[in-house]
Amino acid sequence: MKSQSLYRLERELASAWAITKKDIRIHYLTPAVIMFGILFPVFLFISFAVGRDLPLLELIPGLMAITIFFSASSTGPMAVPTERRNKTYDRLITAPISPFSILLGGTLGGFIFGGIIASIPLVIGILWFGVEVNNLFALIVGISMASFGFSAMGIMFAAIPTENPGDVMMMLNFIRLPLLFISGIFIPINAMGDYWFVTVLSPLTYSVDILRYAIGGGNYYSLVWDVAGLLVYTCLFFIFGFLLHERTRSHE
Repeated sequence: MKSQSLYRLERELASAWAITKKDIRIHYLTPAVIMFGILFPVFLFISFAVGRDLPLLELIPGLMAITIFFSASSTGPMAVPTERRNKTYDRLITAPISPFSILLGGTLGGFIFGGIIASIPLVIGILWFGVEVNNLFALIVGISMASFGFSAMGIMFAAIPTENPGDVMMMLNFIRLPLLFISGIFIPINAMGDYWFVTVLSPLTYSVDILRYAIGGGNYYSLVWDVAGLLVYTCLFFIFGFLLHERTRSHE
């Protein structure tokens, strides 16, 4: 006979997975998500990479990291305000589901979406340009942790009490764009001189670094440091996201 705690855990996970499937089916292939999560980072990367004669072992991990960063973090800010506007979010938070399951369900959706989108530049690099994966374990860990962490970041910003996804995306981009330029994608960390320490402030730094390690482009930090950095930021995003959503719910 299952214990009460095990039964509750299974029910919470089932609820989270149901929310994940619902979000993927309804929200993730909308024009706004495709624009902010896929097209925008790709064109941004191309605009800065073309003409700089960067090696493929630098370009492919950088493009993968950017697409994960923008795609995974764009899903929550598009889904939650839309559901507030449609009044379906009110029904969700009054259902017999814990706030943790609601946040986990939204985060898992972005995690899956970001991981799928990240595979596109990887497959192109392997099939068309002969890029080789030197460490499959590091690649899987890097994509998985980055997707989950950046999805949690988006869910955290989705706590902003608005029914307009554009309001959340505007605030999110105020953070994402500066982080993009201190992450070592466009300016190598070893070329920053005495200002290298600012890269620690960007969770994108660790995802770029671990993906470069996996594909063989050379990493700046150690694998353990990259994993620890992603883990710390993921926990912070999830914890603050939980607290902010609880605060928003208490004022609604």
